[in-house]
Amino acid sequence: MYKVSIFNDGVETVIHSPYINGHKLESGVIKKEINKIDSFSIGFYINNPAYGKLKPFKTLIKVFNTKTNRYEFEGRVLAPSETMDDTGLYDASYECEGELGYLHDSQQRHLEYRGTPKDLFITLLDYHNDQVEDYKKFYPGQFEVTTSTDNLYVYLSAEKTTFEEIEDKILTRVGGELRIRKENGKRYLDVLERIGEDKQTEIRIAKNLKSISQNVDPTEIITRLTPLGERIESEDEEATDASQARLTIESVNNGIPYIDRPDLIDEFGIIGGHVTWDDITLPSRLLSSAKKWMEEQKVVLYQYELTAVDLSLIGLDIDSFDVGNSYPVINPIMGIDDRLRIVGKSIDINNPHDDSLKIGDKFKTLDEYQLDANKSAEKVIDLESTVTRQSKRVVELSKASQQAQQEIERLQQVIADADVENLDQVLQQINNQLSGLYNNVGAIGQEITNLQESVSALNDFKTAQEQINFNQNTFN
Repeated sequence: MYKVSIFNDGVETVIHSPYINGHKLESGVIKKEINKIDSFSIGFYINNPAYGKLKPFKTLIKVFNTKTNRYEFEGRVLAPSETMDDTGLYDASYECEGELGYLHDSQQRHLEYRGTPKDLFITLLDYHNDQVEDYKKFYPGQFEVTTSTDNLYVYLSAEKTTFEEIEDKILTRVGGELRIRKENGKRYLDVLERIGEDKQTEIRIAKNLKSISQNVDPTEIITRLTPLGERIESEDEEATDASQARLTIESVNNGIPYIDRPDLIDEFGIIGGHVTWDDITLPSRLLSSAKKWMEEQKVVLYQYELTAVDLSLIGLDIDSFDVGNSYPVINPIMGIDDRLRIVGKSIDINNPHDDSLKIGDKFKTLDEYQLDANKSAEKVIDLESTVTRQSKRVVELSKASQQAQQEIERLQQVIADADVENLDQVLQQINNQLSGLYNNVGAIGQEITNLQESVSALNDFKTAQEQINFNQNTFN
């Protein structure tokens, strides 16, 4: 399914074939994540064509998916690691990085920039392209994000690479997600509001979901916000303070530099924090922006790690799992029934059907957080009722067993006292006793089935209780 090729001075060497009789890598794992540089870890033995041909930073490497007819990874070889054990078995492994890594090969310059985010992006890529080889160049593509004023005032640094400046000045301050796109032999870099699509293929327990874990992070909550605006130039020409003051809201907020959100304070206490708007120059506008930010704030971050079987490989699902796409994820035991987005993915080229997916940054509002807690409490109450009912069933099962034993003993006595002359009457009595025994045994069988269902319910109860304990320990 995967073809892995390396390129030295344009010469291709296949080191992993999609065909049975072709060369194979011992291991190969691709990792992708939104706004991160892709990685590809490979391992091989001495008989692989890759042996002796991998040059750090110079050898290019590509992974082609023969089923989808697209490249899953394109980049270059980095650091090697080679070992040989006491039997003489040679094993080599290499780390490779995706094409976004080329943006680390150029340094930016010291520059005071005033203008639109899009023009800054173009400026950064143009300066990058002036410094690197043709195969490392990126051309400005689609640009969909901006600030409220479509303006930035920032300083670029000669101490940072192009990737670091794009990450800091564009992705962090303005937003957006990076996408590499190739057309007519040119590599374009897009900055989109969001990559990926909303898919309908479900990730569901007992279908394609193999395992799932949930992490809860409430540490980003801000219940008392100090908003900051543009930098204020010092009137003292001889001032040497490297830390410049910023615009605050004190003049329009009764002399107080922060705003509170009472409902969050009631739930979590006072947790201070700040947000900076470099492009805001008026205190009144800074206050309104801060109030809007506080109202829209998501307070709890849920992130999931899961392993799912990609059934599209055998035609049982329409969609494969791609970074950026969202999918319905359903796991009743953990109370998950939501559309979640894949922000990271791990692909094992030797086991392509098992995708390890990182479902990312599902934020919860305060109301959603409290609703989840209430649902968990209700689930515990329901399961406690189930436990009580099952305890009664166990008692009834014990009584049924005792009654069946008594029927058997009576039947044995009838047979022992059997009178040949009254055989017909005795046989009729035996049949009556067997019929009663059959009914009791049937009742026992039903009770056993019910008991098995109870065990399953108790397991659900245990899982829910552990999750509630975890949440309580996290938020207390």
